[in-house]
Amino acid sequence: MVRAFVTGATGQDGSYLVERLLADGVEVHALVRRQTEPETTAIPAAVVEHVGDLADPATLHRAIDAAAPQIIYNLGGISSVAASWSDPLATSAVTGTAVGVILEAAWRLREAGAGDVRVVQASSAEIFAGTAVVPQDERTPIAPINPYGAAKSYAAHLVDVYRRRGLHAASAILYNHESPRRPVGFVTRKITYSAAAIAAGTQDRLVLGDLSVRRDWGWAPDYVDALVRIAEADRPDDYVVATGTSHSIEDFLNVAFDEAGIGDWRPFVETDPRFIRPTDAAELRGDPARIARKLGWRPTVGFDELVRRMVRHDLELARIDLPTGS
Repeated sequence: MVRAFVTGATGQDGSYLVERLLADGVEVHALVRRQTEPETTAIPAAVVEHVGDLADPATLHRAIDAAAPQIIYNLGGISSVAASWSDPLATSAVTGTAVGVILEAAWRLREAGAGDVRVVQASSAEIFAGTAVVPQDERTPIAPINPYGAAKSYAAHLVDVYRRRGLHAASAILYNHESPRRPVGFVTRKITYSAAAIAAGTQDRLVLGDLSVRRDWGWAPDYVDALVRIAEADRPDDYVVATGTSHSIEDFLNVAFDEAGIGDWRPFVETDPRFIRPTDAAELRGDPARIARKLGWRPTVGFDELVRRMVRHDLELARIDLPTGS
């Protein structure tokens, strides 16, 4: 039986990945920070938990050694660009430096006779945020413009270094991908949750930043499928995982408020400079030609349907939260 080790197992991508791996008959091990943490209850009982922390190299290394996996999926870390500006040092440690610990642990397992230990690093389109090239592909020069992107860039370079050393290591350069499991702190879920709450009469406005930025949004379970394909590929490589199409925040608002039955979102949405990032890419749009050609991956859920699924989920939550008799 294949044994996989997953970091970030309680996050959006990690939860979908764990479910996928278990369904595929994989023995799943997961990194958890403390066994007493409430969030660990979201991990299925079939998953073997290992206490450790991406910010603590010793416990991270011990957890990987104890799991002795054939595949390591690194999805953990600080995943918010805004949060990375608040704590760039923590971001560099858990999103960047920890990847070096994971790669070295995998290399030592391999050298100890564990066989072909594979590492899939969840990278990000933010490594390209400073480029003027649109769309971006695997040959686009890395040019981060925020601490999160810088940490992911360092990790991407480390993956390449260890791959050249002989480790089966690959980066999945993930563009924006969403689902109902996306935390409300992210702008996409903030929009769908607020649209549902406004429709239910429990909220009267939504405050956002720049509405003109354009992103390439996909469906999170599709991107988890890409991670699995990358892990199972005969040869390690880096892959842009994207839809090839970008939309603005205004486009997202149009679909979300339409699905909520409101129509025009403008009377309910305000912009505030406090929500505008110090630096931000005007457009991030990926070219998924390589992963389509080499691994046969293609997105299955389009932009409109993605947004509508999220709104339908949040409308159901809003109905549940309404006082009795409403």
